[in-house]
Amino acid sequence: MIGLVMAGGKGTRMDISNEKLLLEYKKPVIFHVIDALKNSHCFSQVIVATSPNSPDTKHVLEQNRIETLSTPGNGYVNDLNFLLQKMSGSVFVTSGDLPLLDEKIIQVITEKFNSENVWTSFLVSKKFLNSLGLESSLLVNSDNIECTYTGISIINVNKIKNLNSVKENYIILDDKRIAFNLNTRKDYELLNSS
Repeated sequence: MIGLVMAGGKGTRMDISNEKLLLEYKKPVIFHVIDALKNSHCFSQVIVATSPNSPDTKHVLEQNRIETLSTPGNGYVNDLNFLLQKMSGSVFVTSGDLPLLDEKIIQVITEKFNSENVWTSFLVSKKFLNSLGLESSLLVNSDNIECTYTGISIINVNKIKNLNSVKENYIILDDKRIAFNLNTRKDYELLNSS
């Protein structure tokens, strides 16, 4: 399985001058995600996808000998589709802004993946997210529970024939380590106060 970190976003909701994934939480946020993937020992390869929107992140990663792939920077979905067309096998996709991600929760997630499914997205319930002081406007209903995406999916790329007709499976996993992603300055302040 390949571990793919999406790190090419603009981070516009943060309203800061620096790139979001280089914000410090003991170390730059992106390194929490990369280290968690590597330390889980679940992946044959860990790759970080950057774009023209994240030149500083790309530079820091390359200085640290982290393998990067360049995307056009046309948004998360478009950039992910661009990358998946060049890959095969199972791909664990995560956004790069999950500072609490660790190897243990990655192991739990990979064990829950059924390779018969084409696309499995991991969700947290809106109720759980709100209990952490976090909010999301991007909601999805799973088993009559209002949920939000965590930014983590596992994709069996070999089973994708047409990106428009992919059936998405959901697994709800209420865990702070995958619920806490940095979207706003308030999220970052909350992270640093915890």
